Amino acid sequence: MMQISSDSASNKHSLINVMHRFIAAANNMDETIMVPSLLRDMPLEEQAATETNNNQPLSNKQRDMYEHYLLLKSIKNDMEWGLLKREMSSGASFLEMAVKQEEQTPVTGDLPCAGNSDLEDQFHFHLRGLFGVLSKLTVQADHLTNRYKREIGGGNFMR
Repeated sequence: MMQISSDSASNKHSLINVMHRFIAAANNMDETIMVPSLLRDMPLEEQAATETNNNQPLSNKQRDMYEHYLLLKSIKNDMEWGLLKREMSSGASFLEMAVKQEEQTPVTGDLPCAGNSDLEDQFHFHLRGLFGVLSKLTVQADHLTNRYKREIGGGNFMR
């Protein structure tokens, strides 16, 4: 069994630390938002509210805060429980769909399948992407929590 040294776990640039920061931000979001349904129809970006007032159409990709809250919780659950829990409940997560798509993609002559340097390059490419995505998700979870506190007036009665 592989053990994680305390040095790598305490390194602020380690993957484990980035994952812990996102999960902590998502847990804080979940603990702060006591009534998630209040987030319905609340625009995700504050500037979207002013655009709506000016009768300018919003993008189709614009989500409300409730959908974004559910997305962040779903990603956190996928990270904590993996794909097995989703498969048992027969729901398809984004991660599961990506894995299935990767398995179904035929191997072409463009990518060498057994090259160690290719695997290392792929690993570093995906690791950089994972760091970037987790950092953005952490910022979004913190933003959603703070925005909820502002909108609901949670300065005095919330911790």
